[in-house]
Amino acid sequence: MRPINDAHVAEPGLAVVEIAAADDETAFTIQQLLAARCAIAPADHTVREPGEPGVRLRCFLDLRQHPDA
Repeated sequence: MRPINDAHVAEPGLAVVEIAAADDETAFTIQQLLAARCAIAPADHTVREPGEPGVRLRCFLDLRQHPDA
């Protein structure tokens, strides 16, 4: 995965969450749970790292905003 950019965490309330899961379905389910609680920039695909088990998914959270905003 690409490095995290300083702008993604430049202010309090901004966060980057990297999800490691056994499969795509689990990773996307966790992302949906996060989206119900805060505003997120969702990922549309997972990443498989050669030689590592499972998948990874990175999404960006803004805890300052309600998910419906």
